Amino acid sequence: MEEERGGAGVPDSFQRLWTPHRMAYIKGEGKPTGSGPGDGCPFCEIPEMDDEEGLIVARGEAVFVVLNLYPYNSGHLMVVPYRHIADYTELDDAETAELAAYTKRALTALRKASGAQGFNVGLNLGAVAGAGIAAHLHQHVVPRWGGDTNFMPVIGRTKVLPQLLRDTRRLVADAWPQD
Repeated sequence: MEEERGGAGVPDSFQRLWTPHRMAYIKGEGKPTGSGPGDGCPFCEIPEMDDEEGLIVARGEAVFVVLNLYPYNSGHLMVVPYRHIADYTELDDAETAELAAYTKRALTALRKASGAQGFNVGLNLGAVAGAGIAAHLHQHVVPRWGGDTNFMPVIGRTKVLPQLLRDTRRLVADAWPQD
């Protein structure tokens, strides 16, 4: 019977949400091949791109802010030092100060752009702590709303994102506070 339908599967009562862009993440595409800055580190490559292509929201002297390519929620940002370092203790004073200042600006911009009601902010230091790219420090800023955890992520292990990344980048960049 499936052959008669051209391989489309057996009809059932399930709705399907197709997210083919996630296959790159599942397969580990774009992951660094080693721990050095020349080993394909995306956080070293992104600043070389224009803002739209790299999904960059803001640039500072020591850090930049970029949308997560595989977000937990719409507007999931990362504050990243330009310097390729793995641990928070490796930041110098200027980098530490700007990382903190740009995290505050990220919160302000996300509140303005999306009405975020809360945030998860934090670092995953080391692969065992959950860092997907452990060799280059990055701080997550994840906006949260009441009811944003529902059956889709809890049971279906699927996130539904209501905007394309480029649209989200533009909204957050437009809401970014100036100096």
